[in-house]
Amino acid sequence: MRIATLVLLAVCLGYAPAAYAAAGNADAGRLLVMRSCSSCHAGDAALTATDGAPPLSAVAKTNKERPAWIRGWLMDPHPPMPSIMLSRQQIDDITAYLSSLPSD
Repeated sequence: MRIATLVLLAVCLGYAPAAYAAAGNADAGRLLVMRSCSSCHAGDAALTATDGAPPLSAVAKTNKERPAWIRGWLMDPHPPMPSIMLSRQQIDDITAYLSSLPSD
């Protein structure tokens, strides 16, 4: 009985991270991007931002190819991107929004 309980506990704990993982909200992410990112990142791939920041379509493509890299960048951005403090939920929201964009 004790072994069965330990096995059941181990199985439940194995699934716990997935159960508690926050799902990103693409609409909230869009609002964050429009408020905080669109001054540097052009929304249209044909446009170039004045400071050389990649357009959102390029960021969306990188997000789809290497989502861990984008998450890491948002957690600890490097110059020339300004250091912005985002919560894990905000990062989930932004990555959900980037996933919803076409990546030309």
